[in-house]
Amino acid sequence: MTLELRHLGRADYAQTYAAMQEFTASRAPDTLDSLWICEHPPVFTQGLAGKPEHILQTDAAIPVVQTNRGGQVTYHGPGQVVAYPLIDLQRAGYYVKEYVYRIEEAVLRTLAHFGVTGHRVAGAPGIYVRLDDPFSHAMLTGPAHPQDPFRGLGKIAALGIKVSRHCTYHGVALNVAMDLTPYSRINPCGYASLQTVDLSTIGVHTTWEEAAGVLGHQLSIRLTP
Repeated sequence: MTLELRHLGRADYAQTYAAMQEFTASRAPDTLDSLWICEHPPVFTQGLAGKPEHILQTDAAIPVVQTNRGGQVTYHGPGQVVAYPLIDLQRAGYYVKEYVYRIEEAVLRTLAHFGVTGHRVAGAPGIYVRLDDPFSHAMLTGPAHPQDPFRGLGKIAALGIKVSRHCTYHGVALNVAMDLTPYSRINPCGYASLQTVDLSTIGVHTTWEEAAGVLGHQLSIRLTP
């Protein structure tokens, strides 16, 4: 499988969303798979499961875009690496569940490159870090607190996908060095108690370009059959 890597720079979200839909709708059996890497100007996006009450405070400067991806509300903004794999899963030879696992694994390997240990949380797609020690290699132990399943954790990468005619779009966002204030205006991914972090707030200082390069490389490896 050949995966064409495209760096879009800072790209308008609505235009990128429309371009992904057009790319997917016009695919032929021999269309090369593609991986788009970009960052977006400030925008809230709602998934198919999104509820209006999870947007706590509107901001005229930050639009809300309804999308057809899975999941609920999230935020995109400068300092965040966004990756959109456009993959023909039938040709790749794996199913959606494995596709999500492979994306999460690429994020985990990217964090490991910077010395950070990421974690999966059952039933909550994305990648999380320990707030008290994001560099600890200790596994998460359960069960989670029944009233606060994310106690002690911060979300550092969000994931939401769409599959149309066995072809994927939307993708994953890794927080690198952002203004995290807009997350306080939503319940991220529908969870009121969920804290959002980025690499800079947990003590990792890198550039957007380096983080984008590492994540793009890891996705290219993990998404290849």
